[in-house]
Amino acid sequence: MNEMTGMNENPLDLLPEVLLAASAVLGLLLGAWLPRRRQWLTGAMAGAACIGGIVAAAIAAAGPVETAFGESFAIDPVTATSRIVILGATLLVLALAMPRVHAHPGETEFYVLLQLASAGALVLAGAQDLLLLAAGYLLASVPAYALAGFRKDSPGTEAALKYYVVGALLGVLMLTGITVLLAAGRATAYPVLRPELAEAPAGLVAVGTLALLAGVLFKAGGVPGHFWVPDAVQGSSAPVAAFLTTIPKIGALAALYRLAAVPLADAELPWTDLVAVLSVASMTLGNLAAFFQQDVKRLLAYSTISQVGYLLLPVAVAGRTGLDQEALLYYLAGYALTNLGAFAVVCALPGADAIDDYRGLARAHPALLGSLVVCLLGLVGTPPTAVFLGKLEAFSAAMDGDYAWLAVVAAVNTVASLFYYLRWIAPAFLARGPAGDSRTTTVRTAAVIAYGSATGSVVLGLLGGTVLDVLGGPLAP
Repeated sequence: MNEMTGMNENPLDLLPEVLLAASAVLGLLLGAWLPRRRQWLTGAMAGAACIGGIVAAAIAAAGPVETAFGESFAIDPVTATSRIVILGATLLVLALAMPRVHAHPGETEFYVLLQLASAGALVLAGAQDLLLLAAGYLLASVPAYALAGFRKDSPGTEAALKYYVVGALLGVLMLTGITVLLAAGRATAYPVLRPELAEAPAGLVAVGTLALLAGVLFKAGGVPGHFWVPDAVQGSSAPVAAFLTTIPKIGALAALYRLAAVPLADAELPWTDLVAVLSVASMTLGNLAAFFQQDVKRLLAYSTISQVGYLLLPVAVAGRTGLDQEALLYYLAGYALTNLGAFAVVCALPGADAIDDYRGLARAHPALLGSLVVCLLGLVGTPPTAVFLGKLEAFSAAMDGDYAWLAVVAAVNTVASLFYYLRWIAPAFLARGPAGDSRTTTVRTAAVIAYGSATGSVVLGLLGGTVLDVLGGPLAP
């Protein structure tokens, strides 16, 4: 991806996005005719669309860096990596969800909503225009609201309502920010905005950027847009919780990085300091709130808020060091695999909602506990997992960008996070619970995904040097 070409309006440039959207539409039509016991076919079609999208994204990644459709969508290393990670994560979530929604009256609708929300994350990752960014935000948000309340029970309804209220509020704020930046830069395309915002009134640019940042951070689940995360994750089903804490975050952070590296790069704005403060707030608040949580989904919800803080390190120094892009993309891939592995363990034990429910897991399901240990210690940043190398690269990028203090704060938070992960792991080695306890029942598909994700996290960590080498390259012009 070292060569840049001009504008390209070939629809095949958006083949991963087109495949996912087409599968959603066809699945909705097909689901209207299929009997309830055969609705799994729409899920299989969704999985095929994800696999096809990954192949198409890998092929496009080997081509030149370019833009599509009036320079509004970028095809570069950030987009290519985000596509592969988002589609791979969507495939895993589909596999986690299929046993739970099989023969459910809304099975087809679940698969359709999941694909549309993932397509929105893909649009966020490649958007190079403020209007397309807003469209991606809406596409990633509205189906996710429905997914959060899919079970239609009391916790699910509350989760969907809180998610929707915060999303609607920050979405309006984001649109306001886009309007202000349009007034300041007289354009919405990133390449045109860059020189215009550099000469625009600093106050106008600052107001527009802050409002825009609030909306993007809502999708990422970071401070100050984090309020929905604990309740939405705890109230939704485990596969939906896995989705909410992983896939939208990838698209949002890729979008945030592109904003920092292109339209805001030359603006008279203390961008680095602002993002550094939000990074510290996210990692610290997430860790402190997770310390004494008993519900495992709520603990992982606060964990994902803290992870946003670490992921913001390379965003804060975007363009100031040669390590930022590779650090962010690699960390996103490692985080997605490790976080989904932890949620796969939760899905594999549907009766275990609290930490104490994992007592005796070492004797009942040692392989499952091994996967949980690898994933939780991986989220801390323990070698040789992928998140360890991702954090190391993020810390190095911060130090290389003259933000050594930020790397130190992140390291302290990393050590502190070990406490609540060990609180979850420790009971698993204690005496076994009552014989015949329903909490020892496992879902085989989820268990296999947990084993695979844990193994993949270690393998990705061991192959980190090779993977990092292919994540570099210029952004789209």
